[in-house]
Amino acid sequence: MIERADYFAAKLAYETDASDVYVAQKAGEELTVIDVRSDEAWAQGRIPGAVHMHYSEIAARASAEIAPGTAVVVYCWSHGCNAGAKGALEFARLGYPVREMIGGFEYWARGGYPIEDHDGVHRRPIDPLAGVPRIRTRA
Repeated sequence: MIERADYFAAKLAYETDASDVYVAQKAGEELTVIDVRSDEAWAQGRIPGAVHMHYSEIAARASAEIAPGTAVVVYCWSHGCNAGAKGALEFARLGYPVREMIGGFEYWARGGYPIEDHDGVHRRPIDPLAGVPRIRTRA
């Protein structure tokens, strides 16, 4: 039984989700959100305040742009994309306390959380299969 508890404790230490990231942002927790997707995906929409750093650029850019020891959360498009894991690996190699946001931008958007694009910050309708409107609309 302890092995299972260790597994899930470790999983939660290395992963987070859109809901927890949103709550952390609203609570003012210090964390830097990194979008590791392509320029085209970034232009389509992103988490407000996120830093755009393609996973292939992290090794070269992170230390100059993000203070060592900063809590980092990386995301890509969805749980079907491994760019978030690639980005998290690069930050981990540099010694950052990093977590991957499971579900990626897809579940952020489907949950009705704020999205930033060239038109500003807005929200998409909550997908009833991915979000709970009665909770999400209060914030």
